[in-house]
Formats: sequence, structure tokens, C-alpha cells
Amino acid sequence: MAHVTSIGLDVHARSIKACAFNPFTGEVARRSFAYAPSEVAAWIASFEAPKAVYESGVTGFHLQRELEALGVDCVIGAVSKMDKPAADRRKKTDRRDAAFLARQLALGTVTEVHVPDPECEACRDISRALEDAREDVVACKQRLSKMLLRYGYVYDEVNERGQRKKAWTKAHWAWIESIRLAEPAAQEALDYYVDRCRRAIDEKRALAAKVAAHASGPRWKPEVDALRLFKGVEVVTAFAFACEVDGFSRFRSASAFASWLGLVPSEASSADARRQGGITKSGNRHLRRLLVEAAWHYASATRSPKRPAAGCEVPPEVARHAAKGVRRLVDRRAALSAAGKKPVVANCATARELACWIWAVGCMVEAE
Repeated sequence: MAHVTSIGLDVHARSIKACAFNPFTGEVARRSFAYAPSEVAAWIASFEAPKAVYESGVTGFHLQRELEALGVDCVIGAVSKMDKPAADRRKKTDRRDAAFLARQLALGTVTEVHVPDPECEACRDISRALEDAREDVVACKQRLSKMLLRYGYVYDEVNERGQRKKAWTKAHWAWIESIRLAEPAAQEALDYYVDRCRRAIDEKRALAAKVAAHASGPRWKPEVDALRLFKGVEVVTAFAFACEVDGFSRFRSASAFASWLGLVPSEASSADARRQGGITKSGNRHLRRLLVEAAWHYASATRSPKRPAAGCEVPPEVARHAAKGVRRLVDRRAALSAAGKKPVVANCATARELACWIWAVGCMVEAE
């Protein structure tokens, strides 16, 4: 619906600066609020055909939902798509930020962020919590192994074939727990790191089980089952894509989806010269990391389709398309390697193409 008055909101945890701008009359009004959506909504309603906007960021979607519930047309603008003049970047205040947002909304240059429903946002949070738990485990293992290294303990056991045994197995843990340091304080520190590492691993395992339970729910299961047909994609990755994307058909093309993930080349072209660089990395960092990890599987994968896991229910045409994607990805990775591309470059290109196939399969499932 067309609007008349553009409202810019500079939102913080405890305060909101508002600026109302009517481009037809030139009228500008400003107001400061505590974080009180009802007061903000009442003020906005006093203007002719208002529409409000605030920047995406750490404040999330709460204010947008509250204002919408109170009858205010409110959107969230993608901060990464807003180009501020150099003067505004050098002189930044809450008042100026609110006025900038109001002007951008009046000009129609605001790129609106998709607002998920509360269930989808909650599933995103538990998916990202599992990512945080994984990082915690890595950090705990790093602290423990480096403390042992400082005291001269290095796990260097070999098997009967002379190969070095892997770390963090039962044998490795038994070796760690057999260590006794001479100084009581050092032993107490070691005990702490061992306990913290054990607890981090248990917490990650428990959270992974909860993610799997949510992934099997009726809302997410069709997409999760279909995406798991790609090699390198299991429950955690498939669930992350389903809830982070919240509708693959939102994107007009596979290229647009890859761009949203930050997997397209950067560019600095002028006149007849075209210069492309590394990927933009401007999109969803969580999904981009999962894609890059999944893409490494295609360095050694075969062209045969991946067998559906027990309990997976996928329409035959979707399964055939996923199998076609697996063959294409394996061939693409082999061609890149044969062309002499560096492994990381080849993997990034594979991740980009995997994103396109995931988008296609996701759209097919949504159309069912």
C-alpha cells in the first residue's frame, strides 16, 4: 500500500529515536522514546498514511512484530544495502540516522528484510545455538591440548600399521586422564579443562538431538528429507537451510539465492575493464560455512546417488533432480581440479553450485 509519511526509527535496547518526513509538504517531526512500542505506535498513527522502517541488526524482529500488531505498517531495512553519504558516515548520531532512514523510505530505496514468524525464528536460534556449541567444543579442545603441550605431553601413539592414532577417541581420552602433573595447581587446572571439554561435548550432543527432533516436525521434514539427498548434507545442515531460508521461492533465481549467501564474485569494473575478485561474503555467514563444509565431500565423492536415510520420504521427481545435481557437482569438482584450480577455489565454486541445486530442490518441495 502506498504511504505518505515516512517514519525512520533508530532503535536501541533502551531507546528509540524517531523522525517523520512527509515528502509532499516537506514537514519533518522528531521524537524520542524509551523502548515502548505502544507509545511509538500511538505517535506514528497521528501522521497521514504512515510507514515506518528501522535497520536490521541486533534488535531483531521484536519491534516490527509489536508495531504490526498495533496496526502500524513497519518494515526492517537491510543495513548492508544502504549507502550513506560520506558526510553522514563522518557525523553519526541517532537523530541523523533516524532522518536518513526516513529519507531512504521516502525515496523507495529501502531493501526490506524478510521477517520470519516466531516458530521459524526460534528454529533459527536453536540451529545457531548448535553452531555456537560446536565452536565451544573446538575452543575447549584447543585449550586442553595446548595446556598439555606446555607441559611436554603430546599424543603420539601409532597403530599396528605405524599410522598415528586420531585424537579425541576413547584411547586419547584414556591417555589424557592418565596424566598427573607434579604441581597441585597445574593438576587442578588440567582437571578443569578436562571437565569443561567433557561438558561441552555432552552439551553439543544434547543440542544436536534437539535439532534432529525439530527437523522431524511436519513443517520442516519435507525440505529436510529432500536436501539430505545431497552428499555432504545431513540433518543439521538441511534443517539450517530450511529455517534460515524460510521459503526458497522467495528468491527469483538460483543466482539470486547464491548472491544472498555471499557466494558470488566481487567486482570492480570500469569502462571496458572488467575485474572480478573473491566472493562477496555479504550474505548469511552461517549457511555459507555449512555449504563450504558440505562441498568438500565432492572432492572424493562418486557420481552414484545418495541413498535416502531411514524414514525419509521424498517424491520421485525430487529424488531424480537431486541425483542429477550430485552427478553434476562431482563432475564439476573434477573438472575444476583437472583445470589446475586451487582446492579452496574449486571448493568455493562447488559450494556456489551446490547452493543453486539446493534452491532448485527446495522450490520443488514447496511446489508439492
